Amino acid sequence: MIVILKPYLPPYALEACFELIKQYNVHLKIVNERVTRHGDYTRTPQGKHIITVNANLNPYRFLMTLIHEIAHLVAFQKYGAVIKPHGKEWKGTFQLLMLPFLRPEVFPNALLPLLANHFRNPTASSDTDERLSIAMRAYDKGEKDSDQCFIYEIPLGSHFKTYNGKIFKRGPLRVKRFECQEVSTGRIYTFKANAEVLLLSRYIVKS
Repeated sequence: MIVILKPYLPPYALEACFELIKQYNVHLKIVNERVTRHGDYTRTPQGKHIITVNANLNPYRFLMTLIHEIAHLVAFQKYGAVIKPHGKEWKGTFQLLMLPFLRPEVFPNALLPLLANHFRNPTASSDTDERLSIAMRAYDKGEKDSDQCFIYEIPLGSHFKTYNGKIFKRGPLRVKRFECQEVSTGRIYTFKANAEVLLLSRYIVKS
């Protein structure tokens, strides 16, 4: 298992993650990218603990996702099935499990203050933490499409495409979200600054 995990995790987190997987009898599956989630946890009717994590995640996001899902398993075992999936029991468990990893041997110094802030009250997805999500992107694996970017990077009035193929025109920032108009329907939607989209260069507005 350590050999399998090695390409996906920060080196100094490898042994500790392996021990957690053994301790909680996790059946780990590393799977192809799923746009709507980084990972998930399932307990089968036979009591088997299955955790899946996307293979394309950078090592720091992979680590967070793996511990996020193990926290679901541990919280379920400790508190039972009646707890909320991302309620206080899961939050406390996630904080405790992540604490040994929040050090410079594991994470880059640039991420540590953002992680410390995030784990004061961890959310269901780290993507909801805009600053952390944007900072994490700098460590992503492989080549990104040159037109792939965050909403806040797109010029006002330019068009972009979301993962589901819908095309929008970027509008103004309203408080913490950007108002964008769906081109085909004229409906207005709001996007967080860290929403990743594809800039449609043929529609770029010239200033």
